[in-house]
Amino acid sequence: MKNLQELLLMLEKSFSNMSLWSVLDILVVSFIFYKAYMLIKETRAEQLLKGILLIVALIPISYLLKLDMLYFILNKTLTIGVLSVIIIFQPEIRRALEHLGRSAFDDKHYINDKETVMKTINEIAVAVQNLSEAKTGALIVIEQSTGLNEVIGAGTLLDANVTSNLLENIFVVNTPLHDGATIIRNNRILASGCVLPLTDNNTINKKLGTRHRAALGLSEVSDALIIIVSEETGVVSLAINGRITRGYDKERLSTILIKIIENRAEKKVKTAGEKVKSWIRVKIER
Repeated sequence: MKNLQELLLMLEKSFSNMSLWSVLDILVVSFIFYKAYMLIKETRAEQLLKGILLIVALIPISYLLKLDMLYFILNKTLTIGVLSVIIIFQPEIRRALEHLGRSAFDDKHYINDKETVMKTINEIAVAVQNLSEAKTGALIVIEQSTGLNEVIGAGTLLDANVTSNLLENIFVVNTPLHDGATIIRNNRILASGCVLPLTDNNTINKKLGTRHRAALGLSEVSDALIIIVSEETGVVSLAINGRITRGYDKERLSTILIKIIENRAEKKVKTAGEKVKSWIRVKIER
């Protein structure tokens, strides 16, 4: 009872001393924790996090109930907890840092010509539709701000214009380049036959094959747009930021791809404009 009263008094004192900056601090920290949780949602790390939270919750309970042995074990467990968290959550920490890097720095890989965007996406959509109708498996990656040179280096370099005929020929069954991913940067096909990292997410539909798992794996560590054509059903899927959506036709696929790429271009222009305004403001103040 005494410990409870002390806790209530401490909380009362904390709230009475709160300022606007304290509230802002709490909101920022809450947002960071929310974004961190969204990164590990529906992954193995989510279950591990629940176990860690259970240990943290049991420590004050064991102390209040005078369970000395349990309290000692849990307290010592937390002593090495920081190192354990770094080891256990290494993939998630890497994803978080990559996401932060994509958000904080300039985007060099984007098309600034709307006509070129429309033409490139149309060629991709036509090829995907034809591959879907023929039930020919395909994996097409559209690079965005995250560089994919490591993936490109493992494939066969092409450096060719994006055309529907070339894309369809690449994925013809039993040809050297069909069993892998084709990487597109801006309006160029850079490489084919590339190997993508498989996802560790065990919650995805078991009916999805290796192509879908590879697409999801790359989308978890980059902001690339990955188009998948199922060899069994011909269904077209799109993997973005660790999520897969299915059932695209030519029009719907074109619309979503153009919208995403144009939004990137608009964001880039807006960011550049803000930098120019900031530079002018500094010059005037000097």
